[in-house]
Amino acid sequence: MIREIRIYPDDVLKKKAEVVTEFNEELEQLVNDMFETMYKRGGVGLAANQIGILKKVVVIDLHSGKEKQGKEQIILINPEIVALEGEEVKEEGCLSLPGLYKKVKRAAYAKVKAQNLKGEEFIIEGEGLLARAFQHEIDHLNGIVFIDRLSPLQRRLALEKYKKLKRKYERKMTSQK
Repeated sequence: MIREIRIYPDDVLKKKAEVVTEFNEELEQLVNDMFETMYKRGGVGLAANQIGILKKVVVIDLHSGKEKQGKEQIILINPEIVALEGEEVKEEGCLSLPGLYKKVKRAAYAKVKAQNLKGEEFIIEGEGLLARAFQHEIDHLNGIVFIDRLSPLQRRLALEKYKKLKRKYERKMTSQK
């Protein structure tokens, strides 16, 4: 089922997600819905609070929208970043801030500890876009959106631009209903 993506400045995007303690069919359905929603919107990652669910759940597929879509799905339950290395500045966007892209400084490498759908712990590492996706989505679980990582001036300019983009997005979504 495709879920509604919460759009900034929705309050749920500023809240911290809660630890998942039950690993059951309901959690599996949430993950399936998150992938379906992410693919429909063309994103490469989605955190549960972006669809209004305050649970520490993240899905990632760097091949979203490509022929390999669905073959390299990453599911992170209760993820925690355990190591960051290097630095790179690259453009980021977000399904909760449609149309807005800004350069954000992030670590070039990230190591994450998480659980799978059965509750088993694992470690996953990533560089480049995958490291960026880990950091971006885990930020969401902590109530942080990517524009919060910008300097005050850059954030103010981004928000001014976003106000115009949001009106355009809302008109588009209204015409699709």
